[in-house]
Amino acid sequence: SQRMCFSRCTRCLGITLVPLAVVSMLANTLLLFPDLQIQYLLEGHVTKYAIWVPGLWASGFLVLLVARAFISSGSKKDCCGFRSEMLCSFMYVAIAVAGASFCFLMSGTGLAEGPLCKFNVTLSNGNQSQVWGTPLELKNSRDKSYLFDQSRWEGVCEEPRGVVLWNMVLFSVLMASSGLQAVICAVQAINAVLGLVCGPGFRKNKVITKSQI
Repeated sequence: SQRMCFSRCTRCLGITLVPLAVVSMLANTLLLFPDLQIQYLLEGHVTKYAIWVPGLWASGFLVLLVARAFISSGSKKDCCGFRSEMLCSFMYVAIAVAGASFCFLMSGTGLAEGPLCKFNVTLSNGNQSQVWGTPLELKNSRDKSYLFDQSRWEGVCEEPRGVVLWNMVLFSVLMASSGLQAVICAVQAINAVLGLVCGPGFRKNKVITKSQI
């Protein structure tokens, strides 16, 4: 039936959201531990875009709640109940899109800014010192992003080890997973619209002609 078709599509989309949410939570968790060391987190030497944990609560926990709602849909048998489920799915879609969009934005900003790391600076007296900061962040729009300059991936940050590639990979994973979540929610919004327009009683509707009166 049409009702089963729309409900099955909603459940399939919900199931698809689950691994994406798990991937987001895992990627954000790893971002908190550069070089798999806890000391950087305890010392506050982790980028703020990882500290805000958008992958844990935005594209993680919130999306899991929405996925659970999608998977458990289709329990209403009557026409009004089915249409109310389709209306409720718009609210769930809005929640998931908001969470995924926030995670995508934070991850993209964190990727563009570069990692928080210890790097060498030259003091006014000519001596060198090591400080913590974001040396790969663009200072002006005319500079070339480190993302397109592979020579800067290893030679700038002294500590944590391999933090540039670590951040690039994990923030890219967060962007990909949250972007896919937004796309899946858009598909569900279309599915919900079709469910409202062509609900379970669509085929039962008949046009009464004058000859039938």
